[in-house]
Amino acid sequence: MTLELRSCTFGYHPWGPPVLDGLDFTLSPGLTMLLGPGGAGKTTLLRLAAAVSRPRRGTVTFQGIPSQRRAYRAAVAWVPRRVTAMAGLTAREQVAYTGWLKGMSRSDAWHGAAPALARVDLADRADTKVRHLSGGQVRRVYLASALVHGARLLLLDEPTADLDSRQRRVFREVLSTLTWEVPVLLATHAVAGLAGVSDQVAVLEGGALTFTGSTRDFLAHAPAGTAPGRAAEAAYAELSEPGAHL
Repeated sequence: MTLELRSCTFGYHPWGPPVLDGLDFTLSPGLTMLLGPGGAGKTTLLRLAAAVSRPRRGTVTFQGIPSQRRAYRAAVAWVPRRVTAMAGLTAREQVAYTGWLKGMSRSDAWHGAAPALARVDLADRADTKVRHLSGGQVRRVYLASALVHGARLLLLDEPTADLDSRQRRVFREVLSTLTWEVPVLLATHAVAGLAGVSDQVAVLEGGALTFTGSTRDFLAHAPAGTAPGRAAEAAYAELSEPGAHL
């Protein structure tokens, strides 16, 4: 069993229309890229999956565990779009602090922080103050923080936002090594760069899923003759607005 959302309806205001209405979603193994324009409901879906928000109606489970349970929150790690350095802490201290917040003992969190940083290629920055790291390195510290407690599901919201091309490449390389160990649901609008490392794609439009399937099936929607480097963007355009060409 994996992450499952069943008949989920959620809105931020009781007097307004729901952001998600009767949504059904099952996460596949590997890396799933969640696409959609701003306001489509990507962050809302991740918040439900992270048990940060609860649906008005419907259920959210991971490996059969309801999202209301503590065991669910212990199994799931969420990295929101906006991440900030914690003043005064080194990379290892920040990762260890997150592990402690997730229920690890202080000793286990401290000893687990070093290998967690190594998994995201930051072992040589363990003793560096987080405020002195680059934007891409700070995002990887948060990724290590999500992994230190042995998370079995990783949720990422626009993880490459505000990164330059080199930082995005490094982040993608790190991410590709992690998906062998833990399933990842990644919300993004950066279609081109991440399509090459994803296993599955889900497209969210107006609070409803308009496509779910393998990355190969997703790319097959690109019009004939599309340049390989533009296939992901072209496929997304076709699924969003049939007949549109980039």
